[in-house]
Amino acid sequence: MPSAANSKKRDPIKPWFEALESTGEYIGIRFGHLRPGSREVEWIYFPHSECDGIGAFAHMFREAGIPLETLPQISHPAPYGWKPFFQALPKLLGPRRRLAWNELPRGEPLEDTNQPAPAVAWHVFSETESRELLDASRSAGVTLNSFLLKHLDSALRPDLADPGAAMPWMVPVNIRGKVNRESDTENHTSYVAFHISAEDNLNEVHEHIYRTLNRGEHWAAWKGYRATRLLPRAIKRLAIKTDRVISQWNVAGFSNLGVWDRDNEIDHGSLAGSWLFCPPVLRCQMVGAGCVTFQNRLSLLIQAHPDLTTAPEVPRKWLERWLSFMEAPRRESANGAGADEQSPQERTGPEGPQRQQAVQSTP
Repeated sequence: MPSAANSKKRDPIKPWFEALESTGEYIGIRFGHLRPGSREVEWIYFPHSECDGIGAFAHMFREAGIPLETLPQISHPAPYGWKPFFQALPKLLGPRRRLAWNELPRGEPLEDTNQPAPAVAWHVFSETESRELLDASRSAGVTLNSFLLKHLDSALRPDLADPGAAMPWMVPVNIRGKVNRESDTENHTSYVAFHISAEDNLNEVHEHIYRTLNRGEHWAAWKGYRATRLLPRAIKRLAIKTDRVISQWNVAGFSNLGVWDRDNEIDHGSLAGSWLFCPPVLRCQMVGAGCVTFQNRLSLLIQAHPDLTTAPEVPRKWLERWLSFMEAPRRESANGAGADEQSPQERTGPEGPQRQQAVQSTP
């Protein structure tokens, strides 16, 4: 088994997250736990330098004594190798274009941005609503990812200076199965980046995602981190400040943590209830949105980088739009069935005065 030093030396992505943190970015992966019947969110953070979202969630399961033998694996057939990296070099080295935002409520400025973003909003769907959303995406011939992303894109657009602009997006890709590291909870995450046009429909958004996967751009990104892992910290910081840490500047990133405990078998006190998840926000990616399905209930969580806003009403407005855009197709998928009764926990949650627990222990 390799030593810790050698393991760190071969880690292609940890040095980049450490460099991000050194520029004042907060790199904590955000989880929220709502215990049964409660609306008080317990916020839990795991440093992205040590794990990814799947690894962090699996760590909490195992800490509670829930056995997880194999974590989710990549299913896309694009071959692993260096070829996509060399093909992607023109994009990686090309110019960066930022989109401007309209004037947003700013909120109270933070003296130190190396802390969790205060502007956050969340929602947990009932089991019936979650199933209806999945049915709506299937009826449209797309994945739930594509369905959620299209409507999230529409929800953010009114706050751009040019709502009709092609919007740059980042979607993480779990590469377990083709990349296997010393611990299965370590970072096994790459990404794909693409643009969504205002006029794109659901199928076109779906095609954007899978076109980048078919080209192996997630392997290009992973190999890029491997090729640059030994660069001095100063060079990494310069790349970060010039938006070169990823293949393009992004308005936002969207991550789906997948489906967990679909058979409703877990009732352990530290896991029971509803879960929220969101990837970090960065200056090169001001908005982060995430979803996870736990015990057949889909949840949404969205947050804004403090440099964009610290006002909770901003992500709350985005979330309200996101939900409203999905309401018609969800109800249509229900075929006229009556809406099931919601518990208070299933309603949209503000940032609010909520308890926080910054968990810095790593898997």
